[in-house]
Amino acid sequence: MAEALAVSLLTQRCEGCGSELAPRLLTCPSCRKLVHGKRLTQLATDAQAASERGAPMEALALWREALDLLPPGTAQHAQVTARVTALSQQADAQGLAAPLAEAERKRSGMPKVLASMGAVGLMLWKFKFVLALLLGKGKLLLLGLTKASTLFSMLFAVSVYWTMWGWSFALGLVACIYVHEMGHVASLRRLGMKADAPMFIPGLGAFVRLKQVPVDEREDARVGLAGPIWGSAAAVVVMVAAVLTGWKALGAIAHAAAWLNLFNLVPVWQLDGSRGFRALARQQRWIAVAVLGATWFATGENLLLLIAGVAAFRALLTPASETGDRRTLVEYCALVVGLGALGWVAQHWTGAAVAL
Repeated sequence: MAEALAVSLLTQRCEGCGSELAPRLLTCPSCRKLVHGKRLTQLATDAQAASERGAPMEALALWREALDLLPPGTAQHAQVTARVTALSQQADAQGLAAPLAEAERKRSGMPKVLASMGAVGLMLWKFKFVLALLLGKGKLLLLGLTKASTLFSMLFAVSVYWTMWGWSFALGLVACIYVHEMGHVASLRRLGMKADAPMFIPGLGAFVRLKQVPVDEREDARVGLAGPIWGSAAAVVVMVAAVLTGWKALGAIAHAAAWLNLFNLVPVWQLDGSRGFRALARQQRWIAVAVLGATWFATGENLLLLIAGVAAFRALLTPASETGDRRTLVEYCALVVGLGALGWVAQHWTGAAVAL
């Protein structure tokens, strides 16, 4: 009796013809009516209201939710995809300049004391929004640690690495990997996509499971390269701390973090570099190959030869984007050069510190 009641509660029927619907169907097989018609209408209304009150990121998240409830290949799906793409490009264009633009718009609302200071006052007023941005990213980093699955998997990874390399290296390496993964989460949130918190797998790093998929190659590249960008920033911070304190263990952590982020730029399978390469035109891919070769020549990091070989294969034999994305090319090449240089500095500094 209880089982029959549970089945009846889970059974969904079409609002149009009353036919019983299988789980996860988006259209009724009998009358072709949208299964989630009422929810879609509400989402469209809420998204339009969000756009009208100047909340494009909220509207983007709502339109993405609507996209998940529409069958691919339909006119409605194409229309909502176009809206999502337009709002995503708007978020892309704003980037980190959004807080400064907000400061310009609110300039008339500055306190009189700051306004009387002219350019200095405006700079301090803008700094308020930059500080708010940094604090927001700090809160995001802490947010992942509130998830039990993330925290316990991190502790397990630390315990495994501890047995191999000691507690200090284990903690530093896991922290850098965590920052890398939260870079993906931050990019997903900025583009209005849902995702789980990071999960750690000792020996393989960590991963973030997407609940929604990017609508185009540009979004995929933004999400993919956000990890190495945040991870590189973490490695730089650790390297600066190593130089300031003279603690060679920090230099070793910086070197390992730089190497791991560089390895993620291999354009193969589901690695971050592959996500970036999907957005590059064929000519842009050859530019990336050239940058990889030049960085290997300057640093002697043999991992760059592996990445260059795979990149050349992708440039020569696999389908490429018709238009390409310049920002992706700049980010990818900057990561190659920056991580190659950071790894070289960390390796040589650590060696010098050990010698001392």
